[in-house]
Amino acid sequence: MHTTSEGPGATAARFTGLAVTGERRLSATLAEVTLDDGRVVMVKRGDGDRATWAEAAGLRWLAEAGTVRVPAVHGRDAHWLVTDRVATGRPDAGAAERLGRELAGLHARGARAFGTPPPGGPEDAYIGLAPMRNVTGPDWPRWYAEHRVLPYLRGAVDGGTIRPTEAPVIERVCERLPELAGPAEPPARLHGDLWNGNVLWGTDGHAWLIDPAAHGGHRETDLAMLHLFGCPHLDRILDGYRDAAPLADGWTDRIALHQLFPLLVHAVLFGRGYAEQALAAAGSALTG
Repeated sequence: MHTTSEGPGATAARFTGLAVTGERRLSATLAEVTLDDGRVVMVKRGDGDRATWAEAAGLRWLAEAGTVRVPAVHGRDAHWLVTDRVATGRPDAGAAERLGRELAGLHARGARAFGTPPPGGPEDAYIGLAPMRNVTGPDWPRWYAEHRVLPYLRGAVDGGTIRPTEAPVIERVCERLPELAGPAEPPARLHGDLWNGNVLWGTDGHAWLIDPAAHGGHRETDLAMLHLFGCPHLDRILDGYRDAAPLADGWTDRIALHQLFPLLVHAVLFGRGYAEQALAAAGSALTG
């Protein structure tokens, strides 16, 4: 039985079948390991079997679409995930426009249903450090309310981050989702946690995506995540996306609606500042 005491180098050797010539710890949970053929892989310690399982399945599902670039998965077990390393450079406007087109292609590859997990992936997955259930639903407004917004609202209230008297504004958004959601869209294949930190600008002139919380969802959710914390050349990403797949009228008015989920996740994990942003997003969603 392999344990976390095995270490990143031994783990990389086991999954790649190659000897290790170097190891560099980047953090308590992440290391770069150099193999004897010169390649470098990332060895990441996961928070239990479901975390590495969900991330590996998500990366493979995104790769299978043949559009966005993601690191290849070499293997995973209950403790470790081993992937290729992306050599990173500076953000590039051309790469950003290509990423927009690639995202449009990824979303168009679709998913079986809203909330569906990647093939072979667990229903009980993660977004960052927070548990996230991939339970399917027949339509996006009801699914988004029941399985993305309300569970984290309850967690924030139970944890004291959102006051019980503040919760009704978010509950009203959920009640009005059928009218706020815009035109019906088919389930899209989402990265699911597409903030700036999960976009790597490769030295090969392409943008690469890491750390997905992949599932079937609404394509505007990935774009709203890019807006939430900012992203270099975001205007060029959106230009590329809309050239490949125009967005429904009024999509910018729905950004706050789609940001409600990640903001509530952050409120549960990181506290009151994000709770206030979630409350503001709910108010914005209601007023358009």
